[in-house]
Amino acid sequence: MPLAIPKSESRSFERIREHYLIERELAARLRAAGKDERRELYSKVYDELFRLVPDHPQLTAKVDRQTRDAEVSARLSLLRPYLHSQATYLELGPGDCSLAIAVARHARKVYAIDVSAEISAGVALPENVELAISDGRSVPVPGATVDVAYSDQLMEHLHPDDAAEQLANIYRALAPRGVYVCITPNRLSGPHDVSRYFEDVATGFHLKEYTVTELAQMFQATGFRKLKVLAGGGSFHVPVPGALVKTIERALTALPRRLGRMLASALPLRTVLGVKLVGIK
Repeated sequence: MPLAIPKSESRSFERIREHYLIERELAARLRAAGKDERRELYSKVYDELFRLVPDHPQLTAKVDRQTRDAEVSARLSLLRPYLHSQATYLELGPGDCSLAIAVARHARKVYAIDVSAEISAGVALPENVELAISDGRSVPVPGATVDVAYSDQLMEHLHPDDAAEQLANIYRALAPRGVYVCITPNRLSGPHDVSRYFEDVATGFHLKEYTVTELAQMFQATGFRKLKVLAGGGSFHVPVPGALVKTIERALTALPRRLGRMLASALPLRTVLGVKLVGIK
């Protein structure tokens, strides 16, 4: 059952519905497109979305410096156990590169990989930060050189075939014993895109949302020799048994959809089921 639009939403129902219809149509183009066509389509559909939906939250949301610094600090706390002064760090979907710039103070080399340079245009990057452009699948960095790879709210935006190929390319980029920290919203508490107000399954630009179990299976199929599941939020995370999370997800899946989503979205399950997976090569 779709979620109610929160009172904090400043846009009218009509504008949200218009946003949803536009995004659903553009997402359908991505889902139906062939592999070669998708190489250029990602940038085109996002550009079209922002042109047609000028009141999109990503365009209108104002984040003050203090809030942004707090977000970067929390993410850095998650990554610090894996970083060292000689580390090579890879971030996929770096946005305005705030985190990549912060990591640059704790690593030797930083690669920031995105499908477009527009969002980071004009950002002054440190000398050890290199911005590279990808087609959504490629990871244009030297193979077997990355110690720490990271993505947050990225994988769900990729076509499932592209997500699998990108994961394989991340694996190839990692050095032996390198780690990939991957964060993505859990399908059981979703949808997490604008379609959540109209559908029970994501039909917007979240082309596929995953459970911890599903993502772990992808990592294992790619070749990662060890996995860690993290629970928590902000700057506090602890490892939890993957078998426990799998059992919880299986139980929630067996419940009526509305009840399962409500439980998955509520504390304390929300902190356990947020998909934060660390794959070790």
